[in-house]
Amino acid sequence: MKKSVFAVYTAVVMMFVAALALCVRALNTAETVSTLGENGMRIVLDAGHGGIDGGVTGKETGVKESDLNLSIVRLLKEELTGIGFDVVLTRKTENGLYGTTAKGFKKRDMQRRKEIIEEADPALVVSVHQNFFSSRAMRGAQVFYSRESEGGKKLALATQERLNGLYATQGVKARTIMSGEYFMLECAACPSVIVECGFLSNAADEGLLCSKEWQKKLASSIASGIVAYFADSAA
Repeated sequence: MKKSVFAVYTAVVMMFVAALALCVRALNTAETVSTLGENGMRIVLDAGHGGIDGGVTGKETGVKESDLNLSIVRLLKEELTGIGFDVVLTRKTENGLYGTTAKGFKKRDMQRRKEIIEEADPALVVSVHQNFFSSRAMRGAQVFYSRESEGGKKLALATQERLNGLYATQGVKARTIMSGEYFMLECAACPSVIVECGFLSNAADEGLLCSKEWQKKLASSIASGIVAYFADSAA
């Protein structure tokens, strides 16, 4: 009987602590966002690939990268707008942005993404992708940034830390950020990152990435990294 009472008491205390932590996080987030100007609250989310350009495909299920990218971006948008950010999407549907499938469609697609980013004039850009490697043992998320952007590196570090924490719950070793020369990292002067959410060449990662629950966790982790980046920039 005493053990039952103690268990109930412990559960109540834990719920109170969790609720308090959420309140503190919400207050800190609201304070961080409120210090930003109008454009400072605008974020462009880019769902990589689309249409006839499906990107890489899952080894087990055949799932298309482009579909996973869009699903995660939509969930990330919900997270960020809920916090108070103004979110612009480059790709809103499963279609690409190339107009026609005539020769040169990939170049037109990328150029249209650049135009959307320039028109939005955002505080930062996050492009969502899925990874693939010849070795099926490779796992986890990895964030890329332009070596020319100190802000991009800081955003990458903050985001990578949260994603590493998420994948650690699955026993996956932490990955490190990497610099690279990618078109999407050069579309604006603002900090930009490419988030490779996991490896579709790995069966375990693929299973997670196809799960809506895991996609929500990925979106939450990326959003947390973005908020941490702004909090550090405002300090």
